[in-house]
Amino acid sequence: MKLSTRSRYGTRMMADLAQHYADGPVRMGDIAERQNISIKYLEQLIIPLKKMRLIKSSRGPKGGHMLARPPEEITVGEIVRVLEKGFNLTRCIDIPEVCDRSPECRTRTIWERATQAMYNELESVTLSQLINGPKAAVGL
Repeated sequence: MKLSTRSRYGTRMMADLAQHYADGPVRMGDIAERQNISIKYLEQLIIPLKKMRLIKSSRGPKGGHMLARPPEEITVGEIVRVLEKGFNLTRCIDIPEVCDRSPECRTRTIWERATQAMYNELESVTLSQLINGPKAAVGL
């Protein structure tokens, strides 16, 4: 199991926006340069994040993108859920019908619990904690 590039780069982009939250809208080119991610890729990531109201945009000479809520109110889990679209350890967690054994499967429960544990951890870390370093991210 591994997170897709979408989640990793999306989280980096959101952390960049969190670092510049007080500065107002941030230009896509600035994020791309700081994070070494192509503008085209960032544009693809912004669409679902805007749709889920995690990012807002403004047009014009001083326009750009910014977090729709303060960094301490957005979790890494929210970002991953939006960008992964149903990320689970096994397919049968989302769609039990894919496996004839789902109703009586002895291992399905552990995959569900492991998936939930992963999301619980991601939900426990805010962008504010993330940008303030690893000690803040784990609550130390």
